[in-house]
Amino acid sequence: MTRRVDPRVVPYPPARVERYLSSGVWDEIPLAQSFRAVAERFGPRTAVIDEKGSVTYRELDLRSDQVAAAFAMGGLEPGDPVLFQIGNSITSVVAWYAVLKAGGIPVATLAGHRAHEIGHISNLVGAVAHIVDDSTPDRFDMVAFAREQAAQSGTLRLLFTVGSVRDPEAIDVEAIETLGADVDRQGARRVVDAAQAGLGPEDVAVYQLSGGTTGVPKVIPRLHGEYWNNGLAWATALSRTEESVTCHAAPLIHNAGITCGLHGTHSVGGCIVLPPTERSTALRMMAEHGVDDTIFGHGMFNWIQSEEYEPAAAALRTVVLSGAKVPEEVFARVEGLGARALQTFGMGEGMFTLTPFDAPRELRSTTVGPPLAADDEVRILEPGGEQEVSDGEVGELACRGWYTIPGYFSSGEHNASAFTADGFFRTGDLARVTVHDGQRFISIEGRLKDLINRGGEKINAEELEGLLRRHPQVQDAAVVAMPDKVLGERVCAYLVTTGPRLDVPDLQEHLEALGVAKYKWPERVELIDQLPRTQVGKIDKKGLRQRVVGALPA
Repeated sequence: MTRRVDPRVVPYPPARVERYLSSGVWDEIPLAQSFRAVAERFGPRTAVIDEKGSVTYRELDLRSDQVAAAFAMGGLEPGDPVLFQIGNSITSVVAWYAVLKAGGIPVATLAGHRAHEIGHISNLVGAVAHIVDDSTPDRFDMVAFAREQAAQSGTLRLLFTVGSVRDPEAIDVEAIETLGADVDRQGARRVVDAAQAGLGPEDVAVYQLSGGTTGVPKVIPRLHGEYWNNGLAWATALSRTEESVTCHAAPLIHNAGITCGLHGTHSVGGCIVLPPTERSTALRMMAEHGVDDTIFGHGMFNWIQSEEYEPAAAALRTVVLSGAKVPEEVFARVEGLGARALQTFGMGEGMFTLTPFDAPRELRSTTVGPPLAADDEVRILEPGGEQEVSDGEVGELACRGWYTIPGYFSSGEHNASAFTADGFFRTGDLARVTVHDGQRFISIEGRLKDLINRGGEKINAEELEGLLRRHPQVQDAAVVAMPDKVLGERVCAYLVTTGPRLDVPDLQEHLEALGVAKYKWPERVELIDQLPRTQVGKIDKKGLRQRVVGALPA
């Protein structure tokens, strides 16, 4: 087998590849073949439940084979990137595995991304196909949007829908629900086998996206050798088995959704419940299907405090909390209803942490735990340097390991500053280590990077400020995080302007015209004569954050 070498993908050092393969933390076989092995072992067991029904492993394997064959016969070739902008459903899972089986590379964009983000990502990776959610064209016409993107792209030529509610009249769009339905089982399997034959452990399986610290999101190449096993490591740490019933109520096509949700369930033959990302329906489905293991991001902490949570908690054994420091009342509520509360910290670039089941409560409630895998390497560095600080001191979290990338896609200049000389990824998060019984528990103490974390979605302040300055009345702009009980943080924009007074709707109209994802839009505007500066001339973001906190209702 001859490996495809893409100079835009930073390779792992050969010695590390050899070590990872020989130790078994990496697989020799492609990701889709790992799924097939599980499907053949657990064929009659339920693999996925959504709001409309369920599917077994055998059915999911066959259906994704058929769709993969249709992809290939329609012109999708191994190595072709495919943009995903879809929600949580059985059909979304079929599409995910089908692209992988066809040898394509899923690109995990957000459903809320618009032209500003999609245009950049599509052009960077050379996307060939676009899969969009067409279930609510009255709210936003994703098909029309995808057509606009294709018209401006030199590579996009295939368009597919999930959940379409309109008549299938257009010849340029195909619905995943019916795609390949006439392909026989043996024929589909032959096409899939041919597509898989040239794939190896160092080939790119999936493109995830960073939260974006220097503009639009950076592309994160995840490899066939490691990506499925990252989910298996998560499942193993949580003692999941084929009897497990998990739930992922946050967006599925996201690194946490795939690693902790889909692969983290299917790698052991469990069942994943995929409700819509809406509290009442999600909690009702958790109760109906006896979910015993789930993850809640910061934007869902208020779900736990609701009355609807109590029936959902009846079968819960494990609740993993993610995204921010967890309030004591949330932690106590989870454990008061019988589940074990754990915390995690993770990133699309790779490393996860997870508090162990047997850790003392104080450490489970105040830290995000040790790294997920024994082979994960962690350093706490002096910010901006490569010197390690002592345990207990705050510094920048840096990591390296078998599922942490050695570099972003096609980002040589940025990689030079994002990684240390010996390959540790600088996360930009401030952290400290507490040692307990020989284990290094990590607590997240803030961040170096100027990011706003709105319900788990990272908003790059510098990017948004540049977009706001493109408004003809905005002379200068600074955006900061303002605290929010539901989402953790929202965006406040401080503006220096000319002309008529600008307000939130004016800015939102401006950003919508630029094709900027809605979750990035400011939700509060403060007009000031000039931006405050520090003694060295930098915008005083700390002072602006304190100012908005003081202005918010108590």
